[in-house]
Amino acid sequence: MHSSALRGVGMTSARTRERMVATVRDCGIHEKRVLNALRAIPRHLIVEEALAHRAYENRPLSIGYGQTISQPFIVALMSQAAMEIEPKSVLEIGTGSGYQAAVLSMLVDSVYSVERIEPLERRTRALFAELGVENVRQKLDDGHEGWEEHAPYDAIVVTAAAASVPQALKEQLRDGGRMVIPVAGSSISQDLLVVDRRGRRWHTRHVADVVFVPMREGVQA
Repeated sequence: MHSSALRGVGMTSARTRERMVATVRDCGIHEKRVLNALRAIPRHLIVEEALAHRAYENRPLSIGYGQTISQPFIVALMSQAAMEIEPKSVLEIGTGSGYQAAVLSMLVDSVYSVERIEPLERRTRALFAELGVENVRQKLDDGHEGWEEHAPYDAIVVTAAAASVPQALKEQLRDGGRMVIPVAGSSISQDLLVVDRRGRRWHTRHVADVVFVPMREGVQA
């Protein structure tokens, strides 16, 4: 899955990272594989260097281009929801900083990640090479269309808020698969939804109120 358990322990102590994991666990994350992935990922190498000292706080941080790296609890919550069905392949919409994809890479066989902002897509390619992440494939494209070439997927994780659940993503989910996606709700938050496919039916339930950047159309150079 990777070469080693991710390189780059670097500047932060194990104690600092463990405090973050404890905070996430206290917020209700019980899946040990997810907690171990958070423990292993060097988040301080993923955020911008100027924010590295805040990398293990349980809060979102700016990554430029109007985007953010989600707070560790939300990454864990979405990962835990996806892992409940024991997926082998996951499509991620919105590579962003690469943090969610790095976590998923430790949990499943294959991650396919789509990003629409070209500088972020280039940066995460270099990041994954540095960290030794070998099972994430990337594509620069509009996430609304998914990545049909490798469908169907066991799970789909969307890291930007959609106006509604994109039909293309629903179709690329295998029968018995699960999508975790934030969808526009009130003016100040969105609904984090779990969407389970059963044949030609998609069953939806609310998981949490969340705040994500909006899901945009097209590719940005």
